Amino acid sequence: MESDAATVWREQYRHPVPWETEFPVLSVPDMLARSVARDPHAPMLDFYGRLYSYEAVQGAARRLARGLIDHGIRPGDRVGLFLPNVPHYVAAYYGAMMAGAVVVNFSPLYSVEELAHQVEDSGTRLLFTLTAKALLPTALAVLDRSGLETLVLGSVAGALPLGKAIGYRLFKRNEDAARPADPRALAMSDLLHNDGVLPERTIDPVRELALLQYTGGTTGRPKGAMLTHQNLTANARQSNAIDPLADQPERVIGVLPFFHVFANTTVLNRTIARGGEIVMLPRFDAGQTLAAIRRTRATSMPGVPTMYQALLDHPHIARTDFSGLRVCVSGGAPLAPALKERFEGVTGAKLVEGYGLTETSGVVSANPYAAEGKAGTIGQPVPGTDVRLADKGDPHRPAPPGEPGEILVAGPQIMQGYWRRPDATADCMVDGWLRTGDVGAIDADGFIRVVDRIKDMIAVGGFKVFPSEVEAVLYRHPAVRDALVIGVPDAYHGEMPKAFVTLQPDAEETAEGLRAWLNPQLGKHERVIAVEIRDSLPRTLIGKLSRKELVAEERGKARPV
Repeated sequence: MESDAATVWREQYRHPVPWETEFPVLSVPDMLARSVARDPHAPMLDFYGRLYSYEAVQGAARRLARGLIDHGIRPGDRVGLFLPNVPHYVAAYYGAMMAGAVVVNFSPLYSVEELAHQVEDSGTRLLFTLTAKALLPTALAVLDRSGLETLVLGSVAGALPLGKAIGYRLFKRNEDAARPADPRALAMSDLLHNDGVLPERTIDPVRELALLQYTGGTTGRPKGAMLTHQNLTANARQSNAIDPLADQPERVIGVLPFFHVFANTTVLNRTIARGGEIVMLPRFDAGQTLAAIRRTRATSMPGVPTMYQALLDHPHIARTDFSGLRVCVSGGAPLAPALKERFEGVTGAKLVEGYGLTETSGVVSANPYAAEGKAGTIGQPVPGTDVRLADKGDPHRPAPPGEPGEILVAGPQIMQGYWRRPDATADCMVDGWLRTGDVGAIDADGFIRVVDRIKDMIAVGGFKVFPSEVEAVLYRHPAVRDALVIGVPDAYHGEMPKAFVTLQPDAEETAEGLRAWLNPQLGKHERVIAVEIRDSLPRTLIGKLSRKELVAEERGKARPV
């Protein structure tokens, strides 16, 4: 099913290591152990100035693993992390895997209903969280209404430097909840009181699951992607392989949420694989992020486009020293060329766009760091990853020559399938290739451009309209800040495109003025039926613009009352 367009990137490969590079089988605990052995005293984590060495984190992880085993956790059991970016997350993540458990990531922003559903679906037995009012009440409610057996509670103050810990206890005590008098709720310290000696056990990295990572749930209930140890460690090493300075010291701003697959690979596993340092921030705040960059002279910061825009918009941007910053990787949403150009001009760092999915452990492709890339594309596949284009109507056939097709991916980072969903697994796998659901094109230089999501295409009287192509035109208007285009029901055409935008500060453009400017630049079937100006547009948990809320809203309007 290969075609010249689908494999041209092999001839034009611009990443610093050969595409044929292999990644021997490796478990996640062994990946950590290798970095500990190289330099046990090197800093792994910086949490508001408190440093944790590789040796210290591994030691805490081993004691947690022993504590979990003593508490009855067995190989294959699911252990959940309902945590923001705090040191507890890292120790629990590696500790659970050392115990042979499968980690399940949960967003700290989940409602009781969302968390309870995923706890039940995954079969999570034990859940790590914090004694924070933003987390503990939700976790306790789920403990009472699901099969969850145990909560393990950590304290933010205990992870801070001494001065900040005292300040937290004095001035932020109202953000903490009292530890419940419930035998099902343990303090994390209870699991740490042991010698960390673990029973002899060999992990099979290829077959054993390390992580259940739930998809974003853009259509229906989220599904748990089953990721093995080899999936995770291969993708971490693939991500390092595209960095020509992978042998240099690395200090990464860890503000992307660790519960998301993008951060799990590009911030956590990738940095630990190379022995780098993670500057942890529990949530994104532009001012705090700029302060962390100044304080630590960070070398990189993976993020989403909205983060980079927020940094540029912050008043402290002008007084921030970016001289240590080398490369920032953008993912999760298309990176506007104007934003890339401005960020690079202000910081002196390179901002490269990449691409990946939950089902691919995080990373499929990226623009080259050192060689010339192409703005508006997702670059070329990372080493060991194969990409081809399939017919949009039949994934068993190649895309017609010169036409976009569905992006199919194969490689060592591809999931084993969806947890307890063989039907969904069969739908997304074709002869060992993962169907991404994204429509793409590959140019003569081997760079991939995502055109749209198959599910987002708008059917206008038999014609297919790609929303992203209409959005790309809207972004050329100087008044437009954000844009989303969806299909709305239409009695004659079936669907018609409608645009939703937010405006730049102080812009005074009208909706009708934008529509009058936009439509003459589009094909007749692409022209929008309306433009609606809003104060904000819906976003996912990591800041990516989200169409599903707008689609649901418009479908609701169209239903007869």
